[in-house]
Amino acid sequence: MIGMTMKRIVFLLHLAVIFFQPWCLSQAGEAIAVTAAPLPAKLMLAAEDSWPPFADDLGHGLSHRLIAAAFGRRGIEVESLVVPYQRAMMMAEKGNVDGVFNVARQSSTRTRFVFGERPLFTASASFYHKVDKRLAAKDKWSLPKGTVIGIISGYEYGDELAKLTQLQLVKVDNQQQLINLLLIGRIHGAIMYDAVAREQLQLMGVADEIVPAFANHSSDIFLAFSKQNPAAKTLAQQLDLGLTELQQNGEYAKLLAQLGPLGRP
Repeated sequence: MIGMTMKRIVFLLHLAVIFFQPWCLSQAGEAIAVTAAPLPAKLMLAAEDSWPPFADDLGHGLSHRLIAAAFGRRGIEVESLVVPYQRAMMMAEKGNVDGVFNVARQSSTRTRFVFGERPLFTASASFYHKVDKRLAAKDKWSLPKGTVIGIISGYEYGDELAKLTQLQLVKVDNQQQLINLLLIGRIHGAIMYDAVAREQLQLMGVADEIVPAFANHSSDIFLAFSKQNPAAKTLAQQLDLGLTELQQNGEYAKLLAQLGPLGRP
């Protein structure tokens, strides 16, 4: 009787191996499938061409230096393709590049890209007006109905801008156009990121004619990764680690100090 029982147990164990082995192999295959994609040795990123001192048409600026230095700490090389901002965003969305420079993480971008935890930096933006034709308000909420405000097409200006329904927004392609419209009186004011405005106004020689009126918002600025890249989340983590290392060794502070304050002048 005991012999028969042992034979039955052995028989059942054989059946278990036969039936469960394919399932185990299937589970192992699934585990391999969800393993993080291998990191590339080199990234292709889209960098906007008209946002100095962060990114200019020559491929220079703080963002270029920060991103290259952070990924360099992780052994990843970076190549940048300099294009207009809207085109850069489209290229990243389609997966033509691995990521796009200088994206503010807000409701309109969170669903389109993969973000890390650490921003490249934080930048403030303000409403600007002419010295001799100031905006008739103490803050953005009190701007009168019909106020014409210029912005850059495709840029992010914070989630609160959509609530300023009294404004008439005029969209242009670059900072120079925005400033020129303000100079000739075609718009009442313009929203510009302060460090960018300071650079452009000095370059155009009109820093005494156009000045900040009041704050619009502050944004954390990120390198946003393409959702089409299976390694996007891992790349975001690597960038976070690289930025952390730069902050710990003091290099990050040195890079930012080259620009002066990123907030309002």
